[in-house]
Amino acid sequence: MKKTPLHTLDEAVAKRLEMALDYHFANRSLLALALTHSSWANEGGSQHRHNERLEFLGDAVLELAVSKELFERFTQLREGELTRLRSQLVSTPSLARLARSLDLGSALLMGRGEERQGGRDRDAVLSDAFEAVLAAIYEDGGFAAAHACVCRLFSPLWPKQEEFSPRHKDFKTLLQEIMQQRYRDRPLYRLTASHGPEHAKVFEVVVSLPDGREYAACGTSCKKAEQEAARLALEAEQALPQATAR
Repeated sequence: MKKTPLHTLDEAVAKRLEMALDYHFANRSLLALALTHSSWANEGGSQHRHNERLEFLGDAVLELAVSKELFERFTQLREGELTRLRSQLVSTPSLARLARSLDLGSALLMGRGEERQGGRDRDAVLSDAFEAVLAAIYEDGGFAAAHACVCRLFSPLWPKQEEFSPRHKDFKTLLQEIMQQRYRDRPLYRLTASHGPEHAKVFEVVVSLPDGREYAACGTSCKKAEQEAARLALEAEQALPQATAR
């Protein structure tokens, strides 16, 4: 494999990536560095730099950009919910899918051994390269440019607002939220009986609300019985239209 100097990048590859990223580099050597895998640098000798330092920076830039966007998009979500969403969005499989959409694998400068082992399509390699490219954008154009790029690339992945509306919450979740708001306490469920053959058991559950009211229900599993008991409690609270069973 011919060793391309680190400060240069094939013009066609650079233009294709800039078009896919919707970002034009003032300093393309940053893009070249972001696309240089450590295996290529190792085969070329220690004087060749690679993208691991940019990957380190890109990880932080990506986390901040995604955090900022989630924070502004979903003002009703709590810290734990935001953290869970961010973890899903910046996971290795998620970033690898985005890298494949940009065809980063074919643009990587990679050692022969790593390439023979399928490195160009390996999730870890692709996700690292994606982070490195994002860091290159940050270094070249600042956080605003990196954030704008994240918003564009992640546009198909952002959760929809309606996914977090009350009607998409199960009965137990909605009942607990109402009780927490009203009484600063949660409903308690207890299994009171079960009967029938093993293959067709019926479970009886009672939900006790913080104000002392109780509602009993049956189901073919404890989970279903609890959901039905919560539904009955919500019906009494006139909140049933806001919930959907799961």
